[in-house]
Amino acid sequence: MTTRRLHHILQADCRTLIVAMDHAALDGPMKGLEQPGRTIEKIIAGGADAVLTTYGVARAFAKELAPLGLILRADGGSTGLNQGRGPSSIQFTVESALRVGADALAVCAYPGVPNEEVSLNNLAHLVEAAHAWGMPVLAEMVPGGFDSGPEFRTLQAIAAASRIGAELGADMIKCPYVEEFEQVVVGTYVPVVILGGARQGSEKDMLVKIRGAVDAGGAGVAVGRNIWQTADMTRMTAAVAAIIHHDATVDEALALMPE
Repeated sequence: MTTRRLHHILQADCRTLIVAMDHAALDGPMKGLEQPGRTIEKIIAGGADAVLTTYGVARAFAKELAPLGLILRADGGSTGLNQGRGPSSIQFTVESALRVGADALAVCAYPGVPNEEVSLNNLAHLVEAAHAWGMPVLAEMVPGGFDSGPEFRTLQAIAAASRIGAELGADMIKCPYVEEFEQVVVGTYVPVVILGGARQGSEKDMLVKIRGAVDAGGAGVAVGRNIWQTADMTRMTAAVAAIIHHDATVDEALALMPE
């Protein structure tokens, strides 16, 4: 699907820097997200293209979000207080997304978990409903779930999960990064962005992954903690944007970071 909304997320170079700010719906207050409006202002200053966030943030910070593409988290379920146990469900409809001016909806799917059909059905049904309104869907495809072991973080598993998301109608895929990422991209006929995941050992570690994903033909990143939990989120955003949109090397991007 190519819609006007999708072009609010993907830039003219067919790449995007999405900042994920949906974490507090799972874990409550977090360092870097205490004041969402201020965080949004800082990532805009650094060159972010879009934000993936919650219905609450989308409503409360509409003015701050106006310059950005807006991806609304549609699903959820168990919180960190329940250690994230249990399947997720669709919490917000396409109509809800339209009311807050969203450009796309996001939903997770977990191929390989024992009850995989629950999240895969969530994705399929959301795609069907969203496309009736010309609304794109970003599928966050995580084989085995977010706490999966190394057997699910292989090239084969991630490539399969990404293709499954495309087959169910997703307009973009968000997935973990893996070596030989070009095989994931080649096997998935919609744009693929990598997820940031937990904080990396250093900013350089994250930038190396992003550079690798872009070199492999990836469309960019959807990264959260590795931006807004750094010492200077504006400069970290600028460093990531330099790689994605200006083909900067890792060293060139690091030069934009504070000493």
